[in-house]
Amino acid sequence: MKLDVLYFAWLRERIGLNREQVETDAATVADLVAELRAREDRYDLAFSDLSAVRVAVDQDLTEFDAPLSGAREVAFFPPMTGG
Repeated sequence: MKLDVLYFAWLRERIGLNREQVETDAATVADLVAELRAREDRYDLAFSDLSAVRVAVDQDLTEFDAPLSGAREVAFFPPMTGG
């Protein structure tokens, strides 16, 4: 499947892209992250501490065990703060 993958804040800075289209067979977000980390060191560095990364699938905040079946977009970003 093809997914639009978006990167925000320091993830975008470490990877060097704000978005890309990825061809993947990943079943879950965690599987997608594993594929990305295996690509290059910059992805491995960006995803080295998943406790500092949040994810949304088709603009719904979710967890790394979320399924990707039918998904069109995955976004990675740091934790949000409010006030």
